[in-house]
Amino acid sequence: MTRQRIFVAGHRGMVGSAIVRQLEQRDDVELVLRSREQLNLLDASAVNAFFAEQRFDQVYLAAAKVGGIVANNTYPADFIYENMTIECNIIHAAHMNNVNKLLFLGSSCIYPKQALQPMAESALLQGTLEPTNEPYAIAKIAGIKLCESYNRQYGRDYRSVMPTNLYGPHDNFHPSNSHVIPALLRRFHEAAQNNAADVVVWGSGTPMREFLHVDDMAAASIHVMELDREVWQENTQPMLSHINVGSGVDCTIRELAQTIAKVVGFKGRVVFDASKPDGTPRKLLDVSRLHQLGWYHEVTLEAGLASSYRWFLENQHRFRG
Repeated sequence: MTRQRIFVAGHRGMVGSAIVRQLEQRDDVELVLRSREQLNLLDASAVNAFFAEQRFDQVYLAAAKVGGIVANNTYPADFIYENMTIECNIIHAAHMNNVNKLLFLGSSCIYPKQALQPMAESALLQGTLEPTNEPYAIAKIAGIKLCESYNRQYGRDYRSVMPTNLYGPHDNFHPSNSHVIPALLRRFHEAAQNNAADVVVWGSGTPMREFLHVDDMAAASIHVMELDREVWQENTQPMLSHINVGSGVDCTIRELAQTIAKVVGFKGRVVFDASKPDGTPRKLLDVSRLHQLGWYHEVTLEAGLASSYRWFLENQHRFRG
């Protein structure tokens, strides 16, 4: 049996670690992993030497500098420079060392702020981006275009996946700069521990959001990577090498908060502060292309929240403060 040598860049992150967990279970895969201390992805010569030495069959590009609104607003130069540099270094090194299969992980923030809902892949570059994370979004768009350009010029098979809001093991539960699910899980947990009478959630509770468990994201990434090239190209319009990955199902923030209260065991009231901003009324990905290619999500929101809460309980010592 021939084993595929696969490099997962960013294997300690939420998505990268989920991809590793699934690939580790297979006998036909030989994983190659490097920590930031072992390989600086911002160093082009080091990355190219690493690729020349290792000779990979496939590369999953899950490495990125990520953060919330505050971080994106505070360090826009870091976000655009580091993400574009990582993408350029890895994608070019893959090409120079004859790696024909690569999967780039992007973000749904690539789509215009006012994109029609649900957001189809064709919405890319059709409008103005959300200003708060525009540098990060531009870097992710550059990654898509890098893949497309190497495909066009050199006949490579480099694909891109654009995930919706992700959650699960190895999420960031920091008290001030985490995303909505880990933030609410932690807040409801602490309220339950302190027997608080209520938990206040910002906004009216009416905005709708789509969420996908990171294990589903990993499964979808592997599915897309391993599709026959002919099948992929049949379902990919010219100049459209990226595909949305999501559940295709959304819920209100009110429903999310109530489900989290149930999972955590919080018995008090859930109060919505409508004086606080709601943000975009709806953000939902059109995942019809992914469904046509035979992949559907499996983890329900309640089951995914329960497993995420268990992981938080086992690892909450990491998130003191």
